[in-house]
Amino acid sequence: MFADRAKIFIRSGKGGDGHVSFRRELYVPNGGPDGGDGGRGGDVIFEVDEGLNTLQDFRHRRKYTAKDGEPGGKRRCHGKDAEDIVLRVPEGTVVKEAESGKVIADMSGENRRQIILKGGRGGLGNQHFATATMQIPKYAQPGRPSQELWVSLELKVIADVGLVGFPNVGKSTLLSRVTNAQPKIANYHFTTLNPNLGVVDLEDANGFVIADIPGLIEGASEGVGLGHEFLRHIERTRLIIHVVDAAGSEGRDPVEDIHKINAELMAYNEEVARRPQVIAANKTDLIYSGEEEDPVDRLRAEFEPEGIRVFPISGVTGAGITELLYYVSDELKKLPDEPVIFEQEYFPEEELIYMDLPYTVEKEGGIYVVEGPKIEKMLGYTNLDSEKGFAFFQKFLKDTGILDELESAGIQEGDTVRMYGLQFDYYK
Repeated sequence: MFADRAKIFIRSGKGGDGHVSFRRELYVPNGGPDGGDGGRGGDVIFEVDEGLNTLQDFRHRRKYTAKDGEPGGKRRCHGKDAEDIVLRVPEGTVVKEAESGKVIADMSGENRRQIILKGGRGGLGNQHFATATMQIPKYAQPGRPSQELWVSLELKVIADVGLVGFPNVGKSTLLSRVTNAQPKIANYHFTTLNPNLGVVDLEDANGFVIADIPGLIEGASEGVGLGHEFLRHIERTRLIIHVVDAAGSEGRDPVEDIHKINAELMAYNEEVARRPQVIAANKTDLIYSGEEEDPVDRLRAEFEPEGIRVFPISGVTGAGITELLYYVSDELKKLPDEPVIFEQEYFPEEELIYMDLPYTVEKEGGIYVVEGPKIEKMLGYTNLDSEKGFAFFQKFLKDTGILDELESAGIQEGDTVRMYGLQFDYYK
């Protein structure tokens, strides 16, 4: 069964806790602190697997959790880092934050592997907290907490050209004739229940990838029928071929059909609707010369003034198909060659750190202490040793109002601030 959507829960691993211990050796009755650091929690990573073309595996299992890092031990023993969890997806999968629908990652183009949630850093053992005035520290840093998120996965096929049209207009027949694809073909509405991809090879011209998008119906953009399930697959295409039953063999009006399809595309995504189009007037072998008005002439009179070329073809006899394909190949040369990639809109580390979590600001013996889940999350996923990480740390203190609260509590320049294992002097 083809599956192009899934919703799953992912969680990275928690960092292992730092250890509190002291050297105990013969003739060294009061050894110094030797508690080891905790191990790093596992990351959640998405990776493209060339052998996959469906999200079916994610329909059976909905929760994916990385392991936690191991705690530190005596004698400065470092806890073992946890293994990362790698989720393999087909190329073209877009990972979104489930509630907002914002893009976290587009697994296509050059992006073959991306860390979505980072595991918590391991806590520091008490060996790191010895000072001249505190030689027997009984404090070790807890491991940083895990991150968790519900994400939605959407598979958007990658093709240069998308075939669209109402059910039963001959898209699958056309695809099977011009490519190496072997779609199921029968005279039923909605025969195609999943997008079919094929490669068009042309002599002395550039080939291209073409996708047969399952048949649309009126109201598809609003969720009516099966069309809505597959509109997402046309979002990456650079050019659209409208396949229409020019003969009106089922009593449909071909001109009206094109307008209706364009209306559905516009309602779904205006940018997609404005992409270059060409009309394949199919089933011309069923048009009889005795008819009052040639339907192909009607299509040309209606759409060619708008710059949309009309090609009379027959998927059954093959007539007109070569001219259509060479025209499409020439048009693709004029268009940007870069694939359509969806830019990242949601950054889990920043979003989860800025969540509305509590914290406290208190003064203890001349030191200002800031603690709480919000602070733990921020310290757990921010590398303060890097310039970028430290800049983010400063911005976080300002944006969340922590600096304002410290000033309200009476902090002065040169006063000390402690946040769990981190201690620094305050300067404006």
